[in-house]
Amino acid sequence: MSRGAIIALSIVGVFILIILGVVGWGVGTYNKLVSFDQNVKQNWGEVETQYQRRYDLIPNLVATVKGYAKHEADVFEKVAEARSSVGQLTITPQVLDNPQAFRRFEAAQNSLGGALSRLLAVSEAYPDLKANQNFLALQSQLEGTENRIAVARRRFNIAVQGFNTMVLKFPSAMIAAMTGFHQRPYFEAVQGASVAPKVQF
Repeated sequence: MSRGAIIALSIVGVFILIILGVVGWGVGTYNKLVSFDQNVKQNWGEVETQYQRRYDLIPNLVATVKGYAKHEADVFEKVAEARSSVGQLTITPQVLDNPQAFRRFEAAQNSLGGALSRLLAVSEAYPDLKANQNFLALQSQLEGTENRIAVARRRFNIAVQGFNTMVLKFPSAMIAAMTGFHQRPYFEAVQGASVAPKVQF
C-alpha cells in the first residue's frame, strides 16, 4: 500500500473517530436530558399528589367548621369557589410545557390555600370548635399536608433548576434545541411566604 493511501486511510479514520465521538457525546447528552426531564416529572407527580390530598381534606374540614360556625357563609363560599376552581383545572403532564397553564394551576392552588387560611382563622371565634377532636385531627392533617406541599414544591424547583441549567448551558443547549427540550417553569414564592403559616390555635 502506498504512502498516500495510508495517509488517506488515516485521515478517514480520524474523521470516523471524530464523528463517532460527536455522536457519542450527543447521545450521552440526550440521555442526560431525558433523565433530568424524568426527574422533573417525578417531582411534579409528588406536587400533584400533595395538592390532591389537601383538596380531599377540604369537604370534611368545611363540614366540621360549618357545624359550629353557621354564620360564616362568606368564608365557606370562598373556600367552595377556590376548591371548585382547582377542581375545574385539567392537569396533564403537558402543563409543564405550557407556562400559562402552569401559572393558572399555581394561582388556583394559592387561592385555595388562602381560602383555607381564612377558614382556619374562623375557629378562633368558636372555642367549642377549637376543642372538637374531629376538627383538631383534620387541622393536624391539613398542617402536615401543607408542610408536604412546601417540601414537594421545593424539590420540584430543585429538579427544574437542574433541568433548566442543562437546557441552557452550552453545548448541551444545542442537543436540547434539536430534540425539543425547553425550560420548565418554577413555582414562585407565595406572597407572604416569608411568614410561616399558622394553622394551630
